Amino acid sequence: MLLATAILLLVLLGMVLTIRWKRKPKDELPPGPPPFPVVGNILQIKHREFLHSLRQFQKIYGPIFTLYFGSRPAVMLCGYDMVKEALIDNKDAFSGRGRIPVAEYILKDYGIIGSNGECWKQMRRFALTTLRNFGMGKRSIEERIQEEAQCLVEEFSKTKGKLFDPNFLFGCAVSNIICSIVFGKRFSYDDKQFLSLIQNINAVIRFMNSGWGLVFYYFHRIMFYVPGPHHKGIQHLIDLKAFVQEKVDKSAKTFHPDTTRHFIDCFLVKMLQDQKNPASEFINENLVASSINLFSAGTETTSTTLRYGFLALLKYPEIQAKIQDEIDRVIGDRCPSAEDRTQMPYTEAVIYEIQRFSDIIPTGVPRCTTEDVSFRGYTIPKGTDVFPLLTTVLKDPEQFAQPELFSPDRFLDDKGALKKHPALMPFSAGKRVCVGEGLARMELFLFLTALLQKFTLTTVVSTKDIDLSPEYSSAGNLPRYYTMSAVPRH
Repeated sequence: MLLATAILLLVLLGMVLTIRWKRKPKDELPPGPPPFPVVGNILQIKHREFLHSLRQFQKIYGPIFTLYFGSRPAVMLCGYDMVKEALIDNKDAFSGRGRIPVAEYILKDYGIIGSNGECWKQMRRFALTTLRNFGMGKRSIEERIQEEAQCLVEEFSKTKGKLFDPNFLFGCAVSNIICSIVFGKRFSYDDKQFLSLIQNINAVIRFMNSGWGLVFYYFHRIMFYVPGPHHKGIQHLIDLKAFVQEKVDKSAKTFHPDTTRHFIDCFLVKMLQDQKNPASEFINENLVASSINLFSAGTETTSTTLRYGFLALLKYPEIQAKIQDEIDRVIGDRCPSAEDRTQMPYTEAVIYEIQRFSDIIPTGVPRCTTEDVSFRGYTIPKGTDVFPLLTTVLKDPEQFAQPELFSPDRFLDDKGALKKHPALMPFSAGKRVCVGEGLARMELFLFLTALLQKFTLTTVVSTKDIDLSPEYSSAGNLPRYYTMSAVPRH
């Protein structure tokens, strides 16, 4: 009965949208594959080959083209020149946040990532300031990462040189950094509440990258009323929201404005200061959503980058050896620090290449235009979703020679000094560049050096048989499953 009702609603919606489709002028947008009424271009895209489909459209229509997700148009931007012109040269016009249906329905457009207008400006400014100054107690972010890196070293030591899957440990370590910042505490890796948190975060990300996630993106207005496995994906975000809300409530009971312990406390201070302002953006909904944003953006992406990075080091042991030589020369036996980065150009070049090659968020997070934009001879109406396809920037052959190869040397000059490249934008660019970029870069360096300082990583698989292509590629790239051994160096 429920399914029949859903089908009837879909048919009725299709009739309405077909009428609107015929009335709606589309010739001002860039060209693209002809869409079908109601479903748009979904029939021309295979969800497990989503990126391949986009690349094929790029070959046909060029570096800018339009796809229809249902009846809603979305403009795709390809290549460094195109993305730079939009996100940097026209940063204000392309600074809106595009549609993220799951977050829209559960977080209600609050927070840092999914908000727009004044709400976004204030939440972003607050998050940047808080992370930069880290006015939460006496310990810096770097100290918390160093502590977690040593915990990770201890967990690697427990494997005693045997093969193990590092995925779980990387996820725990990175999640604990966000927990330390947001909640003011870290969890043991076997804490049931902590494991539930990680499970929910991972499940939300995997759902958004799945076929059901793509269908939900297309037809979210009716999918809430249609039974199916997509409801499990939505439930994980609901559970994550409930977890954060519980932590907020507990913090509010013990909160003192003169002693801020973590991100939540800092936000509570702003709420207290603005309590008489009815237009204040510092409200509970923004606190919960912003905390979830920090988890979702800062956990899966960094842990996945680490997984990809260590897989690459298993395939290229000579690169691992060069990093260890640099660690021995610059750091020695002491604890690695963020300041060491300036003296370790090769290690930094490897991290740059890991970020470029792993291409964790290939489609980028959707933007939308904040005004009618004349761009490359087309008119993109206000409110149009825009996807800066970061994969076409990080793998742009005009910017990176032989982009399919893993080669850290591309980020070093003739004298071995670090050479930055403007097309290296794994965190996107412009006004919506990732708030946690500095945090992520510090985590990658400190985790990598702390582990390679103590261990040489090996595997039983022949290096030529290690496959660096993603296991699954849609809105996110995920590395293939692997195991490795951590052999003590000393």
